[in-house]
Amino acid sequence: MSQTILITGATAGFGSACARLFAHHGWQLILAGRRAERLQALQQELGDAVSAILTLDVRDRGAVFTQLGDLSAVDVLLNNAGLALGLEPAWDVDIDDWDTMIDTNIKGLTYCTRALLPQMVKRNSGHVVNIGSTAGSWPYPGGNVYGATKAFVEQFSRNLRADLLGKRVRVTYIAPGMAESEFSQVRFKGDTDKAAQVYRGVTPLRPEDIAATVYWVVTQPSHVNINAIELMPVQQSWNALAVQRDENKSLKDRAAAVDR
Repeated sequence: MSQTILITGATAGFGSACARLFAHHGWQLILAGRRAERLQALQQELGDAVSAILTLDVRDRGAVFTQLGDLSAVDVLLNNAGLALGLEPAWDVDIDDWDTMIDTNIKGLTYCTRALLPQMVKRNSGHVVNIGSTAGSWPYPGGNVYGATKAFVEQFSRNLRADLLGKRVRVTYIAPGMAESEFSQVRFKGDTDKAAQVYRGVTPLRPEDIAATVYWVVTQPSHVNINAIELMPVQQSWNALAVQRDENKSLKDRAAAVDR
């Protein structure tokens, strides 16, 4: 029997890669995104695999509950819609960018989950897959609110699992590291040169890598819940803690500071 996946943020990157992979494996797709023309193009490409397209901004709570609330046969919700904006330090950001990230990455994800979760619980079957980021666990300069929103997604996923104990509804958190898609173009507001520098000299993760991870997670036996996966390209890892050194400070001054 064919299963159905609803993918938010389906018009690019991880979302469209997931749509193509799941269609290839015979799934039915409900594709949601803000760009109607891209949804239509993806529907034409994937044909009968697409059950419906929803022109939807996940930040709009009323629209989310109107369009998703009546769906009754969604086996997997892929909460993929999300974005990062800017890399400025916290005291120099555009506060509107913070609002957009919070409204999309946190509120939008919770709206979609709350709209679909009751029918999964009623059927006692389903799977919520939340796309996070390594930025939710590992800070970096300029990641301020973006990283905080993804930390929320990780903890929200864990708390959903706690709520769902005794139900046969699964929850998975997937945290990609450096991945090349439209992500950096969005972050730098269309500056393609700046976006390209992010991946210079690196073979990053591809949207197809994330799609393969999502597909593996949801096709495990029904008694298996993959709680969380973190993945990075081989050329990315952690680094030592940053230390700001004052080279003009004498050893005596340093020793006095330690004594205090």
